[in-house]
Amino acid sequence: MANKLKLVLSSVAPEGDVVTICLIGTNATIIPHLDKTTAAELIAAMGSAQFTGAKGKSLTLYGAAGTYLLIGVGDAPEAGRDAEDIGGNIFKALEATAQKRGHMPEHRLADDVIADLVFGMRLAGYHFEEYFTETDSVSETISLTLIADGIDEQHPLIADRNALVNGVCLARDLVFEPANKLYPTVYADRCETLVELGLEVDVLDEVEMENLGMGALLGVGQGSRRESRMVVMNWKGGGSEAPVALVGKGVTFDTGGISLKPPKGMEDMKWDMGGSAAVTGAMCAIAGRKVQRNVVGVIGLVENMPDGNAQRPGDVVTAMSGKTIEVINTDAEGRLVLADALHYTETRFKPQAMVNLATLTGAILVSLGKEYAGMFSNSDDLSAQLAVAGEATDEKLWRMPMGEAYDKMLKSHIADMKNIGGPYGGSITAACFLERFVDGTPWAHLDIAGKAWSDKATATVPKGGTGFGVRLLNRMIDQWTDVSLSKKD
Repeated sequence: MANKLKLVLSSVAPEGDVVTICLIGTNATIIPHLDKTTAAELIAAMGSAQFTGAKGKSLTLYGAAGTYLLIGVGDAPEAGRDAEDIGGNIFKALEATAQKRGHMPEHRLADDVIADLVFGMRLAGYHFEEYFTETDSVSETISLTLIADGIDEQHPLIADRNALVNGVCLARDLVFEPANKLYPTVYADRCETLVELGLEVDVLDEVEMENLGMGALLGVGQGSRRESRMVVMNWKGGGSEAPVALVGKGVTFDTGGISLKPPKGMEDMKWDMGGSAAVTGAMCAIAGRKVQRNVVGVIGLVENMPDGNAQRPGDVVTAMSGKTIEVINTDAEGRLVLADALHYTETRFKPQAMVNLATLTGAILVSLGKEYAGMFSNSDDLSAQLAVAGEATDEKLWRMPMGEAYDKMLKSHIADMKNIGGPYGGSITAACFLERFVDGTPWAHLDIAGKAWSDKATATVPKGGTGFGVRLLNRMIDQWTDVSLSKKD
């Protein structure tokens, strides 16, 4: 991962030509307190520029005393998303200055507000530059010194946020990677490096999966010369409790198989492993933060290609659970991967709950656009916890319906089920398909097809791979309470 931000927490201001960063509230308050002459000059300049201190606005002022970057914060900065967005705005405004070097004098803000400002800055500073060869194609480093009293890189709040940034950036890196560089075996190798954080990592190869009867997952990958893998990442921070399980779809490239996708936009299908990236990034952050719970992450890694050995529409495969599936559309492959991953996770780890994430259906964008991820669940308790975590992290979820009428659409005349349910309710029938491979465990399916990749940047999220789900899952784990298998009719 690469980060354009070089951030220093210090008690000493840097020397040289640096920009002084001030936070400006809507009532013209200035953080930090400046000498009267400088403050009066800034207030006069703000009046001339009609700069009100509204959140998201910035103003650069050049004067004899130096350069001042004014960042609008609205009301007094608060910990959480408010401070994170302000941090992102500070980075982007400083990046636009000529100096690209700044310092923020004594802030007199609470430690948690400072920690979240730093968190937002570091999220905004993410940049994927692995494959540039020209030095002028790589963005300049942005240097910022934050003058802080009693808070440094070892402060528990800063260390916690830094571990979370690492998880988010790992997920973004994985989503950005091209499919000729990141395929199942390489992906599994990257996961194995997380043992350095204390995770137990186990990689299942094709022989092991075949011995377990994972015909649904292996059928997807049989048309590719790249071997499939399943990766298990286990964090044991909670003693003897049953783990919470996170399961991710990892289709490192999806051509659609024999049901070939149209060529326009197919290059985007490198990010069809966004669910697995969220799980991998979440496990990285959970281990880095030393979360005191048991959490297991399982990802199924395949490449869906259309060679002479690829599965065909009309084929019947047998999943690890023993259920048979008529494959009507080979482009509905992610649910086949998850079918085996969910059953494996449930039977091996007997988790207290399972949450799976997948860029599963284009239909979810038709339903929700790119504002929400779709949430499907057999548990009201689990859905409520996920929804609260989504609001807190701005990784929002919208619960969608399920039910018998949709489930019947999966009926096959030659097997236990089909892998698609027809032209209508595609996201819902996909969720109903997955539910057939969950046996009595509280479970939620998050369809993140509209959220894993963004066409435009925000204060803390780049254009491209978003890392969606890492913060959501960590917040859910942090605030975890026991859930039951209950669902309103």
